[in-house]
Amino acid sequence: MMARGTLSAAKSRARAFWADESGANLVEFSLVVTLFLFLLFAIIDFGRVGNAWVGANKATQLAARLAAVRPPACPGVPTLTVRGTASPAANFGSLCRAGAGVCSSPTAVICQGSAANATAQEIFTAVRPLVPAGTTIGQMRFSYTPDRDLGFLGGPYVPMVTVEFTSVTFTFVSPLGALVTAMTGSASTLGRAIAMPGMSVSLPAEDLALGMDG
Repeated sequence: MMARGTLSAAKSRARAFWADESGANLVEFSLVVTLFLFLLFAIIDFGRVGNAWVGANKATQLAARLAAVRPPACPGVPTLTVRGTASPAANFGSLCRAGAGVCSSPTAVICQGSAANATAQEIFTAVRPLVPAGTTIGQMRFSYTPDRDLGFLGGPYVPMVTVEFTSVTFTFVSPLGALVTAMTGSASTLGRAIAMPGMSVSLPAEDLALGMDG
């Protein structure tokens, strides 16, 4: 049986233990510093997201501008505008929009960027500093679509040129998910790589030729 003095001493030590707040500051500091680091890293990385979006948007505009004045980045794009199905046949030099069937309407040509194509390689080299790290030339998509309002019979083929970046991802560098997990105790997917929205720009190919009168 515990002596009365010993019991009293044990109760005193227990009360002193529960009243001791010497470690409270450390607990509070750990919570506050975790929240502070989360906010700091979030500001940095979400700022990087915004910068990456602006850069990718500018890269798409630049890529479309270059594609509109360079040889096709896709194989199989026509070089000349040939006669269509108009009856009687239109003379060379007639605008394609002069009537139905003046010019032929070739099938739209779509391809992914390839390093084997000089135009695609030139465009990707120009825009690489603007797109997120890890983006490849194969994530550029080129489209050449016929438009009867462009070009003239016998002249260069003048399609609508569209350049699009596909499946571009942004990678966070801060441990945002780990910080959220530390604060909440539940696993978080925040901070994982995210897919950026698709971006595309269309421009008419530029016709700087004089054409033929035959």
